[in-house]
Amino acid sequence: WKRPSRPWCSSPSQTRPAMPDELLQRLQRFQTDAFPLHRSHFRHLVDDGQHPMTLFIGCSDSRLVPYLLTGAGPGELFLVRNVGAFVPPHDQSQGFHGTAAAIEFAVLNLSVKRIVVCGHSHCGAIRALYGDVSPAAKHLSQWLELGREAALPVAEPGPDVLRRTEQRAVVLQLERLMDYPMVRERVEAGTLALHGWHYVIEDGEVHVFDVQRGGFVPAAQADNAGTGPYVAHQPEALQDDESTRL
Repeated sequence: WKRPSRPWCSSPSQTRPAMPDELLQRLQRFQTDAFPLHRSHFRHLVDDGQHPMTLFIGCSDSRLVPYLLTGAGPGELFLVRNVGAFVPPHDQSQGFHGTAAAIEFAVLNLSVKRIVVCGHSHCGAIRALYGDVSPAAKHLSQWLELGREAALPVAEPGPDVLRRTEQRAVVLQLERLMDYPMVRERVEAGTLALHGWHYVIEDGEVHVFDVQRGGFVPAAQADNAGTGPYVAHQPEALQDDESTRL
């Protein structure tokens, strides 16, 4: 018996000219160009382990680059990225989820001192709260419910409504973080601070949530990176600030 030939299984090099593998080239450049500049630091991180001080929960959007935004280096941020920068309930009502596990690991095992929730302008997840989601995206549809409370009662949101919803969603996640027992315990003890950020991509500026002012303040006008410990507010009860309304 002879196995029939399968043209579709032939090597790509046999069917078309080889194309440059840009991703592979970047990996190679990292090892030859970038890594040598940080070799000793990575060796230190291996020998002594990681000790990040900040858990950064950010949207998966490719325009949000935490290391570029904060000026942090390797070992400084414990990163969690997901659609919308959402925090699932601690009661596991949304099922198993890596974000919840990462929060627990960062607080209980790494003893981080800060948790940042960072949303951003022009967020596709927030825009999707006001529109239809593909029937094929069952996981996405359920996941977006974690931001539903931040949505405003309008049929067709304009830029101002979207901006307000993005910021309201950040505050909603801060409130949900306080439902994690290990988070609440450390916040109330003063050993952990929660920070809500909204990154305006087109301006290159982060607006930080200031508990005392009850709103978001441009970093250029703020006197801290977001006050903590966090005191829960209802999004609709937040006051206006100089730049935007929640």
